[in-house]
Amino acid sequence: MNRPTHSATISQRGQSVVEFLVLSVALVPLFLLFPLIGKYQDIRHATQMASRYAAFDATTRNDIQSVDGWKPEAQLADEIRRRFFSNSSAPIKTNDVAGDVDANRNLAWRDPYNNPLIERFSDVSLTFGNGGSTHADGFSTAFDSTPFNRVPLANSGTMGLQAPGIYTANVSVKLANLPAGIKSIVPFDTIDLSMQRHTSLLFEPWSSPSPQETENRFGKLAPVPGALSALSPIIDLGVNYVDMFKVTPPEFGNLQKWRDVVPQDRLRPAE
Repeated sequence: MNRPTHSATISQRGQSVVEFLVLSVALVPLFLLFPLIGKYQDIRHATQMASRYAAFDATTRNDIQSVDGWKPEAQLADEIRRRFFSNSSAPIKTNDVAGDVDANRNLAWRDPYNNPLIERFSDVSLTFGNGGSTHADGFSTAFDSTPFNRVPLANSGTMGLQAPGIYTANVSVKLANLPAGIKSIVPFDTIDLSMQRHTSLLFEPWSSPSPQETENRFGKLAPVPGALSALSPIIDLGVNYVDMFKVTPPEFGNLQKWRDVVPQDRLRPAE
């Protein structure tokens, strides 16, 4: 068996060193940028949470019939910047506005050269719908879910319901580029990265305070239960005759038996 010569062993070792150096040129910068990618992911998550905050704030405080009215768009944008994109330990205060100083910034969101990834809080913007600047722009028409009947819900008025449509809040964040002139961080020095997330909610989901209210609403739309109730004695008699009085009649038109009601013995008395 032929054994490798001393010179061949040195040559192989030299080749391994060269391969390692070549791979290092590509992989070392990538490993160094892993923390930065993690910070981008964290900002992305904050952007999604901010859009949810804006949308759900509209449903809880800014309902169509709210006595408080709509929260000013500028105030809502300032709340988002302060509560989702500033120092994570900042207290929640009314009318608190984040300033472009390190004391108000999230210190974890910095590049490898200690520059803030969000240069200015004004780079965090709030829009509505298809990019409008007001709450009214956030609404799109509510549609019937039937594929062949995509028309505005015209029966909402009959049932005493509002149908303003789907409300959408958008949050966009413009991120600062990394310092230029450093080859190992290309293309992050010119990427002009921005993140956009939106949350859409259906206003007035047509919930009712009781099963009886639900029955009344749909009774106005299709008064079938009332008509079936009048025919129920005849239908019950026919069912009893066919089934020889061994099966309980279905009680057509009587929706009470289908109500999702908590039994009284499971309810705690009001204090």
